[in-house]
Amino acid sequence: MMELNGRPATAGELGALASHNYGHFTTMRVEDDRVRGLSLHLDRLQGDCRVLHGADLDLDRVRHLVRRATAGGPPVVVRVTVFDPEFDIARPAAKANPEILVGTRPVPGDLPPLALGTAEYERDLPELKHTGLFGPLVQRRFSLLGGYDDVLFTDGRARVTEGPTWNIGFIRDGRVLWPGFDRLNGVTMRLLERIAERAGIPSSQAEIDVDDLPGMTAAFVTNAAAGPRAVRSIDGAELRVDDPILTTLRREYAALPGDPL
Repeated sequence: MMELNGRPATAGELGALASHNYGHFTTMRVEDDRVRGLSLHLDRLQGDCRVLHGADLDLDRVRHLVRRATAGGPPVVVRVTVFDPEFDIARPAAKANPEILVGTRPVPGDLPPLALGTAEYERDLPELKHTGLFGPLVQRRFSLLGGYDDVLFTDGRARVTEGPTWNIGFIRDGRVLWPGFDRLNGVTMRLLERIAERAGIPSSQAEIDVDDLPGMTAAFVTNAAAGPRAVRSIDGAELRVDDPILTTLRREYAALPGDPL
């Protein structure tokens, strides 16, 4: 189901998004009219809207539209996309009138641990959750064709950054390490940082090179749809999927009640 400003979207209205792919979004999991990290999702939408459209977003309207799309239903994954149907590629700095597209899809079931392959790739404006997904997805395609489940990006200095649609965390020597360069500051990652602090688990950002990967005990990817998901290998090097720190993070994340819409 997909609605633009609370009504079914037409093909014409989606034309600018389909043709130019200029916009931004956030993805959240809605259960019992609650969202984990709702304020972080709304802050992201507001900040990205100011950068890409030069406009403020009505966040109460966003909440209303998400409630409308999910009211009384089962748990779903909601994507809120903000774009201007009148966007002109010749005048991208023109005054924008961003609109709100809300789509839903089923919550994924239990997902198995991932086998990742690394590839050098850097997203445009990685600090923004924008709709420019061609590069990340074609890299995912290449990784799948190579026999992996997904791809882990590195930058031009062989530093680990992120995946196509997720952050990654590592566990080594009893602490959680997050790549600290050229990646999205993901909502689920930020929630897990808070969980680690409350649980007394050391957590920090670090420069993680490809050469550091064989020394990691465990790894996990994070996004709002599935939460923390174990990684079983990177470039063929096996990782522990039952690490006790990861078990704690997964349990405590699942227990978060979420914020009311």
